[in-house]
Amino acid sequence: MTAKTQKKTVSKTYSAKPSDVTRAWYVFDATDTTLGRLATEIATTLTGKKKPIYTAHIDCGDFAVVVNADKLRVSGQKLTDKTYYRHTGFPGGIKSRTLQEQLDIDATQAVVHAVRGMLPVNKLRDGRLKRLKVYAGAEHEHAAQGPTPISLKKGSN
Repeated sequence: MTAKTQKKTVSKTYSAKPSDVTRAWYVFDATDTTLGRLATEIATTLTGKKKPIYTAHIDCGDFAVVVNADKLRVSGQKLTDKTYYRHTGFPGGIKSRTLQEQLDIDATQAVVHAVRGMLPVNKLRDGRLKRLKVYAGAEHEHAAQGPTPISLKKGSN
């Protein structure tokens, strides 16, 4: 073929529209799973990065249900060294709480906080977080949606 007879093939970049998005449901079991590894997988699911239709400015993510949040684990000395801070809004009103205290009070908030920190900071973050459902025990109320279980144990995916 000569240069005159060659045709240029132009491929168009696909951009998803909100009407193209179909959302699936996934269940993550947090039993004996490291908090960071669990939060990474959940954040990837909520953003939809593993989908072939992923588009950065469209919310293509799926629903994530986390069960057994009270049985997750952390490595090293994070139970005593990791600190969560909040402020009351009054002068001198900074409050702190260790990870162990947070897990004793409400283990679900530790998972939500970790996932929130791994999501991109933009206008889509709040909508993605609304699709995250975290439960401390093994029971959840989303069986009607037919969620697919995801195991994060080594060698089981």
